[in-house]
Amino acid sequence: MEIMTSCNVSSLSIFIPSAERPWNAERVNHVLRRLSFGGTTSDITAALNLSPEQFIDSLVDQALAIPPSAEPSWNSWTYQDYINAGLDFDEETQNNHLEWGLQTYNDMLDHGLKGRLTMFWHNHFVTELDVYYCSNYMYRYYNVLQTYALGNFSEFVRAIGKSEAMLLYLNGFENSLYNANENYARELYELFTLGENNGYTQADIVETSKALTGYNHWNDFCDYIYFDQSSFNTSDKTIFGQTGNWDYDDVIDILFQEKSDLIANFICRKLYTYFVSPNVNETIVSELASIFVVDFDIANVLRILFKSEHFFDSLAIGTLIKSPYDLTNNVIKTLNFSFDDNIKLGVIYLNGIAGQSLYNPVDVAGWQGNHDWINSSTLTARWEILNYIIVTAYNIDPEVFRTFAIESSNNSNDPYLVTKSIIERFVPKALHTLEDYEAATDVFKYDVPSNYFDDGSWNLSWDVVPIQVGLLLLHIIKMPEFQLK
Repeated sequence: MEIMTSCNVSSLSIFIPSAERPWNAERVNHVLRRLSFGGTTSDITAALNLSPEQFIDSLVDQALAIPPSAEPSWNSWTYQDYINAGLDFDEETQNNHLEWGLQTYNDMLDHGLKGRLTMFWHNHFVTELDVYYCSNYMYRYYNVLQTYALGNFSEFVRAIGKSEAMLLYLNGFENSLYNANENYARELYELFTLGENNGYTQADIVETSKALTGYNHWNDFCDYIYFDQSSFNTSDKTIFGQTGNWDYDDVIDILFQEKSDLIANFICRKLYTYFVSPNVNETIVSELASIFVVDFDIANVLRILFKSEHFFDSLAIGTLIKSPYDLTNNVIKTLNFSFDDNIKLGVIYLNGIAGQSLYNPVDVAGWQGNHDWINSSTLTARWEILNYIIVTAYNIDPEVFRTFAIESSNNSNDPYLVTKSIIERFVPKALHTLEDYEAATDVFKYDVPSNYFDDGSWNLSWDVVPIQVGLLLLHIIKMPEFQLK
């Protein structure tokens, strides 16, 4: 994919609000959409009572403090355990998959930056549940993503390659002294640390695959996969110019010793295109990489990026296209909806139809994101998912819509101001023309006689207000601007 050059030339200096660049609801919403999935009116108010620097620190500190999700009861169950208990392995596995998918979704909704970053790394260290088909491995893989989401990247790389999900997905389980498999070695460099054709050779891949042998024994399917010395290749290997009887941990050590600059640049570029813009400012990426390479602390480099003038520049706002989970989570978080598990499972299913199937990215390279999220078929699916959420929320509790309108507009009785305040909660920047706002206001007015608006007797206490807000939301979700974050 071609990467365009950014027009955003602001620096990594800490953003200091000014009259020209105020700390306002638009910038708070920018942070909430990018670092989590949106926020309520109270979230915006709380943020505005802090400086931008304090707000970013609070979000990162909160993410660091959240522990990994609790281990499920079935984490140690193997195939034979289910059989011995008289249970159907496939049925129980499918139930476990649904349970952990729901846990993952709730973590996204509830855990802010931690949930956002866990999803980011899920699409970086890609595995596919359909390939390894074991709920234990699903959980343990997710646990690694959560544990290291804001931690040390080198230790993250070390841990993820030993996870059973990865060992099965990229054939590490098949890589032994007797049957070499280069798949994980290749993706370790190409997709996970260096980038395609960047600083490694085919010879490095071959030699690395020898060092990664031995992780291919278990006692039963879904049991822990362990290292077996008897299947480890004990010959000397030459990796990035260093020769020795290297093993798995040596590979990671040598990789970060010899290629640290390339790794830092590759990861910082990926963080930039995910959190800032698909159009890359090479200077900013290089400066971030020079910080990241010192200790590979993910939280540290993100703090610097998120506090920067560059991140808060108006040219960084509204530059990314929402993923299906961005769309659905943003509506749910912004409107402060509360759904039961069955409806959440429905959203998970529908997001899969729209192109983002949880735990099953499209291939080893993951979802490419941005413009790839939208085509003639997925755009319709995106509208239908949001229609489902809005209509369902209305049927459960229509007063949620009234409360939202009152909070967003400060209980205004001006239909134009109410409409504009609601639109601003969902789009990153102002609509292009005054006519766009007027058209939306006409939708919001519903069938209320115009004289009630003209004489000021209409207000947000009217019985039909929830319907008015619902119709406006159904109008907003089809705006091109709504697709952006």
